[in-house]
Amino acid sequence: MSRVEGSKHSGNSRVVAVCLSVTFGMLGMAYAAVPLYEIFCQVTGYAGTTQRADATTGVVLDRTMTVRFDSNISNELDWDFAPKQRQVTLKVGDQAQAVYTAKNIGSETSFGTATFNVSPGAAGVYFNKIECFCFTEQKLSAGQSVDMPVMFFIDPEIVNDPLMKKINTITLSYTFYPEEDPGPELSQTAPSVIDGGRSKSSL
Repeated sequence: MSRVEGSKHSGNSRVVAVCLSVTFGMLGMAYAAVPLYEIFCQVTGYAGTTQRADATTGVVLDRTMTVRFDSNISNELDWDFAPKQRQVTLKVGDQAQAVYTAKNIGSETSFGTATFNVSPGAAGVYFNKIECFCFTEQKLSAGQSVDMPVMFFIDPEIVNDPLMKKINTITLSYTFYPEEDPGPELSQTAPSVIDGGRSKSSL
């Protein structure tokens, strides 16, 4: 092999190596994009993403805020879904609880999963949930209903955010979607309180 041919071969090998590196790098970024986006949302509260906490900070302020509760449900899921109360007013930093009720009004067992967000979106970084039913598959037999509590508090740091100075109301919204392929962990029916009523509520 001549020196020129050897140089070309070496150059082609470098090009192939660079292309492979870029390809694998892009694949790695694609797989990492979703968890990185979730971390970004949790840290910044982007798109109304709330925070998770084990307990309150222990600081309670005199400032009060009202949290409104909204419920939505996919047309493909034959359930009723509504909050038991429209809103609650609490002191910033204090812990509160809301209860949502879901009922299967269909003729057969079905599964659903709830997503959530808060509005305004800037409040997400200060809205902390201690207990929540979001992203947990729910199994309901025909006619069965279940009460699902949400425990939360508003971080006192909210008073230091200029964007939140004039905000006195936050809306917590849940949307239930059908779960087409429930996991094996749903072998047991969720605890429920059977009732005969039908209600659908949305702000």
